[in-house]
Amino acid sequence: MTLLTVVVPAYNAQEYLRRALDSVVGFGHEVEIIVVDDGSTDATAAVAQEYVDRFAGQVHLVSKPNGGHGSAINTGLDRATGRYFKVVDADDWLDRDALTQVLGTLRTLSDGPQPLDLLVSNFVYEKVGKRTKTAVRYTGALPRGRVLTWSRTRRFAKRQYLMMHALTYRTELLREVGLRLPEHTFYVDNLYALVPLHRVRSLYYLDVNLYRYYIGRPDQSVQESVMLRRMDQQLRVNRLMLQHVARTRVRDRRLRRYLLHYLEITCAVSSILLIRAGTPASLADKNELWAELRAADAWMYRRVRWSVLGQVSNLPGPAGRRASILAYRVAQRAIGFS
Repeated sequence: MTLLTVVVPAYNAQEYLRRALDSVVGFGHEVEIIVVDDGSTDATAAVAQEYVDRFAGQVHLVSKPNGGHGSAINTGLDRATGRYFKVVDADDWLDRDALTQVLGTLRTLSDGPQPLDLLVSNFVYEKVGKRTKTAVRYTGALPRGRVLTWSRTRRFAKRQYLMMHALTYRTELLREVGLRLPEHTFYVDNLYALVPLHRVRSLYYLDVNLYRYYIGRPDQSVQESVMLRRMDQQLRVNRLMLQHVARTRVRDRRLRRYLLHYLEITCAVSSILLIRAGTPASLADKNELWAELRAADAWMYRRVRWSVLGQVSNLPGPAGRRASILAYRVAQRAIGFS
């Protein structure tokens, strides 16, 4: 069986796709690469076909009507034959030396009677125009170099949350969970990084900078101006996340704490963006989001609302809203996200 499937969702990515594919080809039949051309109108499919021809049997191209990022990941998961599964967006790339270490680790840990469910590695913000690159590492929260259960994890810092870029899942676990991401919706990577976690029984932290996350393009989905135009989709994903956490019964208190930590961050981002929009309708949407959280689970609401980020994103009055935005700007500069 193939060890790792790398799915590359690609929409109008002709300018970037070669960089992404060059970072993952050449590892032989251990690595299966599936490029999902999501209805591109440029030369994305032609670029992918070049790699299909050069790396026969290793690179595959699936062309489909446009359905969005989630649809492309769903398609890749349906086609995957690897024991493990990783998503690499077409404008991002992997570090080849780090990937070699990841493959060696997966090879070792996949042969036991209880195969590893989740491998966590670092990612680096490759922000346009920023010389100093910020790496998100999980030291402190995750002991390095050993198989863990959630009960052996520690408290995650505010900047430490398991984004899609950090995760390599066991493929069958995603299928057992029944993971299907919404179509025609942005920001579904948050669901990818949250929904399967309650089924993860074993995880391993490999402290290497594997994923290079390219941000800062004006048209990018995580650019603030773009997110403001797509607030309906950010809110849809946020609501799906809170509904999932509210209805999923998790026995391990440290996993429960982490899920609330991730929800706290997502609700804070949604709240700050709605404040940033500054319209009466957006402020009403913000109040409704928190009211929905309270209605879904009163205990969960108290934990998230009265956390540090929950309080910062709900400071009262115009002065409070300005202070909330200022705190968000400081975090942007400190971490380097869009």
